[in-house]
Amino acid sequence: MRMVDLILKKRNGGELNEEEIRFVVEGFTNETIPDYQMSALSMAIYFNGMTENETAALTMEMVKSGDTIDLSNIEGKKVDKHSTGGVGDKISLIVAPLVASIGIPVAKMSGRGLGHTGGTIDKLESFPGFNVELTEEQFTKQVNDIKMSIIGQTGNLTPADKRLYALRDVTATVESIPLIASSIMSKKIAAGADSIVLDVKTGSGAFMKSFDDAKALAEEMVAIGKNVGRKTVAVITDMDQPLGFEIGNANEVKEAIEVLSGKEVEDLKTIALTIAGHMAVLGEFYPTFEEAYADLEKRIADGHALEVFRKFVEAQGGDSSLVDDVSKLPQASFETTFVAKEAGYVESIIADEVGVAAMLLGAGRATKEDKIDFAAGITLEKKVGDRVEAGDVIAVLRSNIEDMSSAVERLDHAYTIGATKPEARPLVHAVIQ
Repeated sequence: MRMVDLILKKRNGGELNEEEIRFVVEGFTNETIPDYQMSALSMAIYFNGMTENETAALTMEMVKSGDTIDLSNIEGKKVDKHSTGGVGDKISLIVAPLVASIGIPVAKMSGRGLGHTGGTIDKLESFPGFNVELTEEQFTKQVNDIKMSIIGQTGNLTPADKRLYALRDVTATVESIPLIASSIMSKKIAAGADSIVLDVKTGSGAFMKSFDDAKALAEEMVAIGKNVGRKTVAVITDMDQPLGFEIGNANEVKEAIEVLSGKEVEDLKTIALTIAGHMAVLGEFYPTFEEAYADLEKRIADGHALEVFRKFVEAQGGDSSLVDDVSKLPQASFETTFVAKEAGYVESIIADEVGVAAMLLGAGRATKEDKIDFAAGITLEKKVGDRVEAGDVIAVLRSNIEDMSSAVERLDHAYTIGATKPEARPLVHAVIQ
């Protein structure tokens, strides 16, 4: 078998079989297939796409390229969730304890943030002493004891995907939907869950800006799940403005705790309950999504989910007293405000720009080597549809960097004030299952 023949076959619209895909993934992983040939194949895939069988085969070969996590010692149906990322997306911090509160095990590995998108692991490290590096034995025991654990990505998971992703990044093939779908699903499958719920974002703060692209990606990932024997549901949710009112690590932890304590933050609560509801059905705890949603909403109101979150923080070495007193979370030295220049309604917020503004304050990483400032962040006082008068505070910025002018400029670019109140966008656009 020769790589050049497979490139030619895909360039001409042919379908690669499992043996051919195995040859490609193994050769690229062990570096017998050079980057320039893999780049050529990636571009052929970008233009000609892949069939369901091809994408499923590529996903599983990437899974087999490295370690896999064995969750068989954890009791019950393991359901994982994945978000395609966004600004102010603290949904995992709400969903995990909520699902765990009904006894469904949540054994989750999460990543760190890069660029304007925050990582769940960074947020959890806002708790002094929080340990994201558990042994497999500690991880398993904790999930069996309190039904949840969230740790950093460990081991040599999907090395083929890591190499291919780095190559796609410099060859203008990142946007290929089969390659995105196989990349996401290979990591989720390698992490060992029985079922997967995918939170696919769409809008200005999402990787998939248009609904059609988000739907295509969701359908592709659900098809992969079906092909490889994993029950998979994709929920397409709105990311046309930041989620909730807080952006930044400690900020987002605080808001997640407030939601778990019963505070009404409509977008966060609705999306969290929707994701958790589908996880609970896949975990075979409820027969219908409607029953799951209604009961899980009660578990927020009665404090069950918050208690699980408190136990989780304590179990992983974090200071759980911060759950009851969020003022003890990291605090920034400097504060400034962004105010409205004119009266009107907030017509739109470019979520990406708000994310970049938070990163400039120290809440995110421009490069992998950058240090996170847990206290840095933005509190939004006004969101889409809100009425503002000239001089009203739209957002409060906090940082340990005194000069926040560049972040304020980003917010100025992010917000559009107009004369007309815009129609509200749906929070959940579609469910693919």
